[in-house]
Parts: sequence; structure tokens; C-alpha cells
Amino acid sequence: MSEHDPLIDFVTNVSGDGYLKVEESLGDGYVRLRVPEAERRQAKHDIRSVEDIVVELLRNARDAHAQRIFVATTREGSTRTLTMIDDGVGIPPALQDTVFEPRVTSKLETMVMDRWGVHGRGMALYSVRSNVVSARVACSSPHKGASISVITDSERLTERADQSTWPTVEPDESGRLHVGRGPHNIIRRLVEFACEHPELEIYLGTPTEILATLHSLGRMQLDIADLMFCEDLERLVVWQRPAACSDAAELTAIADTIGLTVSERTAHRVLAGELAPLEPILATLAVADEPEKSSAPDIYRDRRSLRLHHDDLVAFRAELTRAFDVIAERYYVSLRGEPRITVGRDSVNVRFPIEKED
Repeated sequence: MSEHDPLIDFVTNVSGDGYLKVEESLGDGYVRLRVPEAERRQAKHDIRSVEDIVVELLRNARDAHAQRIFVATTREGSTRTLTMIDDGVGIPPALQDTVFEPRVTSKLETMVMDRWGVHGRGMALYSVRSNVVSARVACSSPHKGASISVITDSERLTERADQSTWPTVEPDESGRLHVGRGPHNIIRRLVEFACEHPELEIYLGTPTEILATLHSLGRMQLDIADLMFCEDLERLVVWQRPAACSDAAELTAIADTIGLTVSERTAHRVLAGELAPLEPILATLAVADEPEKSSAPDIYRDRRSLRLHHDDLVAFRAELTRAFDVIAERYYVSLRGEPRITVGRDSVNVRFPIEKED
């Protein structure tokens, strides 16, 4: 069967490329695959887990010159919803489906080689869509950033079982942070990327947490005219649009357009400032302790951050747990485990893992 076999050409014209996988038989069991089949197999190989999807979307945002990246994710049963919002160069409306086709790239002269391999082949979004339930550009326009939403099924694409544990980070000899211990979950991929690119602000949370963060940051950045008299929200950068919403119904609708599905009740709480905004990932990381030179550890400051003695940390966590009881009683939530305390260079951050009560 030759490369220009008339039978292959005829069947292809009638049935399309998907009908045949083989372009040419080379003998002894060897074949030359047709381009669509080779692309399909490459796409399946490129993405082995949900964590791989996170990395590819992060690389896309970075290469789009983003400075801020917001990652919202939730899981119900076997279904995970992942939305990544950035303030990069954006995607023109006419190309928002085309970018998921193979070999489509905006990086003709700027292919990137990083720790995760080559990026710029035009295969990343095609590989993502080939391995998930759905992948789409939820919202984007040129120079306004982008929001990409992905839905995965764990029975079709695996993910790490532990998606709640944060890794520790350690400074190298130059003081640059890198990931030490921790499961290879979504959080670790984001932390690794944040350590690799400390110039970026990367946020991780639920859709509600990300929406509260977008609203808070946008309020700080936009001037009064944008907040009070903005009739066309589409002229704003994608991530800033929630900040210009005037009521809960509008905020719920705008959140949905950028891939964040929340209830109107949640929107009311965001507008009322009841939900604290997230800190960038690098500001919340726990830096692993260096070996102690003294047998009498205490609270002190070194070149990296404040360090807390273990006994003080235990007492502080107990006080936080007691204080949270007020919130738990009023808002029908409960703690899922202990408060998570992380110490940054110039801050002490507390994260309360919660679950809603029926």
C-alpha cells in the first residue's frame, strides 16, 4: 500500500481522515501513521493526569505574558471542574475554538524550553481537550486576559488521591525556593510553578474564594469611575469584571461568564465583604526548618522568615480553633481538621479548611 494509493485517497475523501489510521504500510508490521492519528496519540501521551493539565494551562498563561493567574477548582464525585483566569494577552473571539485544534500556536518565533519540556508546538490545548470531558475558553478578548474552563472525570483521567496537602518548600544556596516534601497533587504543581516564576502572582482556591479575591483586588485597582459608571464590563480585563458589579444578581451572572459558578447568596456575601480574599501562593508557603544549631529553640527571625517554636504553634492553633467556633455557629460550617498556619517572610497566614453542615 503506497503513500498515494488511490484506494486510500478515495476512502479518505468519502469518510474523512478519522476512518483510516495508516498512511502507508512499510512491511514487517511497520506502518506510517496518518497525521491525525499521530496527533491523537501524542495528545493522549502528553496528558497523563489532571496535574498535567494544570501545568499546561499555567505555561499557556505564562507565555501569554500574564502577571496574575487565578486557579479555581472543585470536585464532586468523579467530576473535577478547573478554571484558570489570567491577565495575559487574551484570545480573539474568532479563534477561541480554533486554539484547541492541533498545531495552532501564537508562538511561531518564541518556542519555550522549560523544566516541563518544549512548549510552543501548538499541542497543549489540543492535548487537554483530547483527555477531558470538556475544555473551552469561557471568556477572553485581545489584551483583556482569558478564562479557560476544564471538566475532567477521574474515571477517565486520574489525579492524586490527596488533593489537600500542601508541600513544604526549601531555599537553595542562593535563597531561591524549591519544593521539598509533599504529594504530587494539583497544589504541588502550582507551588512548583510559583517557585519557578516568583514574578507571577498565582492564587488557588474554590470558585467562591477566587471570586472574593477578584472582587477585592479589582476594588483596590479600579478607580471610582470604573466602579460606579461602568456600563460595559467587557471593556475591563476579565479578572476585574466582578469588582464593577453593582448587585448580587449581576455578580452571579458575570462570575458565570468567566467560568465561576456561584449562588446568588454567595454573591451577596462577596459584595458584603464577608469572605476574605486569598493571598498569592508564595505568601502562604511553609518554609522547611533548617537544622537547629541551638538546643533551645525559640521565636526568632532569620534571613527567610519568622520561625515559631512548636509549643507556641500548638497553643496558637488551639486558640484559633476556639475562635472559629463563633463563625461555625453563625454560618453553619465546621472545621475539617486543624487550622493550617504558614509563616512567610513578613506575615503569618492562617487557613481554615471547612465543610458546610446540612
